[in-house]
Amino acid sequence: MNKRIIVQKYGGSSVANIDRIKAVAKRILSFKTNNNCIVVVVSALGDTTDELEELAFNITKNPSDREMDMLMSTGEQISCALLAIAIKAQGHDAISFTGHQVGIKTDKSHTNARIESISARRIRKALAENKIVIVAGFQGVSKDNDITTLGRGGSDLSAVALAQTLKADVCEIFTDVKGIYTTDPRIVKQARKIKVITFDEMLEMASLGAQVMQARSIEVAKRFNIPIHVRSSFSKEEGTMIVKKNMKLEEVAVQGVTSSKSDAKITICAVPDQPGIAAKIFTEVSKTGTNVDIIVQNVSHTRHTDISFTVPKKDLSKAFAAARSIAQRIKAGEVQQDKNIARISIVGSGMRSHHGIAAKMFQTLAKNKINIEMIATSEISISCVINNAQVIKAVKALHKAFQLEKRPSK
Repeated sequence: MNKRIIVQKYGGSSVANIDRIKAVAKRILSFKTNNNCIVVVVSALGDTTDELEELAFNITKNPSDREMDMLMSTGEQISCALLAIAIKAQGHDAISFTGHQVGIKTDKSHTNARIESISARRIRKALAENKIVIVAGFQGVSKDNDITTLGRGGSDLSAVALAQTLKADVCEIFTDVKGIYTTDPRIVKQARKIKVITFDEMLEMASLGAQVMQARSIEVAKRFNIPIHVRSSFSKEEGTMIVKKNMKLEEVAVQGVTSSKSDAKITICAVPDQPGIAAKIFTEVSKTGTNVDIIVQNVSHTRHTDISFTVPKKDLSKAFAAARSIAQRIKAGEVQQDKNIARISIVGSGMRSHHGIAAKMFQTLAKNKINIEMIATSEISISCVINNAQVIKAVKALHKAFQLEKRPSK
């Protein structure tokens, strides 16, 4: 009989200290049977990633991306070795591997690399020897044999990609919350755990600020239809299943409310209103490797217009420099930046068939005297850029307005 392959991922809070590492080892062993093979992907201990980043930025504000990957990848290497030691101490054989050792090949985009292939030869060999395999998440290696990392939350991507490569039966993401909630339960105590959510909804929520899973990992899961179970490391209860399609007869209009303070806004004033100008601006910004998100261009009545766009805060410095450079060349006006913004979003696949959702969102924000600076929509989400000082107020108001706290768990 073929053995089942279970891929599990444990986040940084799950392995934050030695006691938690021992507890995770015990939990992993509870899944190991004669019919189950276990592959575990692990993040760095607790706040290690932030601490390593701080060390680098204490030296220089612009450390080399290659050297940052070399530095940041060490956190996962520590935790996977300690977890393998803990499992062995509890009586079962285990082996730890780096991303390089299990053949995770990526492109050359340091700090945000994309996985191109995974051989997993050494994983299969270790599983055949009845070992529990522990893999350092968040990392791979380029064709030049340079260590690369997969972006913040990249251990989720490591787990989903390995689940696809190994044709795993289950991919479980263990974290410090009991599943996916209608909003951040630290902001709204009445937030409800969602029993089932679609890939599309989870992808939108992850992209728009929900920090439970990395958006890119959901993209891979959706592409290969890999169901994911998000659950707590500290509880045995079931969490949230992320699946291709929710089998409920009627999809709810709004599934959740998300918020994010990770963006900044750049505004180029008095831009000449003529064909090709926007292309020149965003081509210049794209050369910095910055992802531009929301773009708003004001209607021109004077042959000049203002163009505002959002970028990740971590890329603000280089994007702002590029914006100032191109503004001079096209003879535009002042270039401004604003770090004090936040994005508030509502997400739900039922938006496709429900009307009045946008109006209700805008009315709720207006009622609470929250000014909207920018608006973006997709088929299943609406996002507003607001002042970051009003985020908590906005989340609570929208969560209540769409009656998310009153709906029974799904």
